Amino acid sequence: MLTMAAACVLSLLAVGFVNFDWASAGSHDVTTTSFGLERQSAENRANAAVSPETVDDKSDAEVLAVDDVAEGASLSTASSRDVSAGVEEIAAEEEAARIAAEEAARRAEKAAIARADATRSEYYATFGSLPAGDVDFSVGRDAFIAEWTERIDNYLAGSPLAGHGSTFAEAAWEAGIDPRWSPAISNTESTQGRVCFKAFNAWGWDQTNWPDWDTAIRAHVAGLARGYGFTISYAFAQRYCPPNYDNWYRDTLNQMTLI
Repeated sequence: MLTMAAACVLSLLAVGFVNFDWASAGSHDVTTTSFGLERQSAENRANAAVSPETVDDKSDAEVLAVDDVAEGASLSTASSRDVSAGVEEIAAEEEAARIAAEEAARRAEKAAIARADATRSEYYATFGSLPAGDVDFSVGRDAFIAEWTERIDNYLAGSPLAGHGSTFAEAAWEAGIDPRWSPAISNTESTQGRVCFKAFNAWGWDQTNWPDWDTAIRAHVAGLARGYGFTISYAFAQRYCPPNYDNWYRDTLNQMTLI
C-alpha cells in the first residue's frame, strides 16, 4: 500500500514538472515572438520616415552637380578678387619706386651743384676768378652736359679724342670740376691723344694704361677733382708738371680759352 501511494505521489510530481516546463517554454516563445514583431514594425516605420521618395525627388547626382556649380562659382569669385588685389599692389609698388627714383635723382643733382659751388668758392678765395670765364653748374645736369658736350666736341674735332665730349662733360659734372680742364691738358700732354706714351693715356698721367677712351677720361677727371681742385691754377701747374710748370700753365690755360 505504501509503495502504491509513493508511486502516485511521484507520478503527480512528474506531471507537474512537465506542465511547468511546457508552460515556461510556451511563455518564453510568445514573449520572444511578440518582441520580434514589435522591433520589425519599428524598423519599418523608421525606414519609411527616411525614404528618399518622401524627402526629396532629386537624385544624388543632381544634388552633387548643384553643389559643384556653387563651389566653382565661389572659387572663381575669390580668385578674381585675389588677382585684382595683386595687380593693384604691384602697380602701387612700381609707382612708389618711380617716385623714389625721381626724388633721389633730384637730391643727387642738388648735391652736385652744392659741391661744385663750394669747390669753386674755395678756389675763388685762393686764386681769384677763373682765368677763362665761368662754368655754371646751376643750370642743372642735362643742360650742363648738353652745353659742354657740344663745346668739347668742337674743340677735339679731328683728333683721336673726337666724339668723346659727352664723356668729358658727364665726368666733369659728376666730379664738380671745370669741364675744360681735362681736354685742355690732353692737348698740352699729347696733342689731344695723338702722341700717347701709354695706351689711351693722353694726359701724361702716371704710368697708366687704360682699355679705352671713356674709361681713361673718367679716371683722369676724377683724379683732377681728387688731387687738384676745381680748375687750373699756377700752384696746381707746379704740382702737375714740376719740371716745366710755367709753360705748362700758360699752354693749358690758353687751350682752355678755346673751348
